[in-house]
Amino acid sequence: MTFYTAYHKDGRVIARCQTREEINQLRAMGRPIAKVAPLREEESVTCRLTDTPAGFNEDV
Repeated sequence: MTFYTAYHKDGRVIARCQTREEINQLRAMGRPIAKVAPLREEESVTCRLTDTPAGFNEDV
């Protein structure tokens, strides 16, 4: 399965999604997605909406 990263026009990560349908749902909700890129297999361990890089810190 391919996971995807959605980016803002300034390069910030908006979300990491499991399907293109989830990306389309975010667009429908008004999220300013400028670019969508597939994740490499080793990157697709944690996939969820994020608001800050701290959101990836699973040790907290």
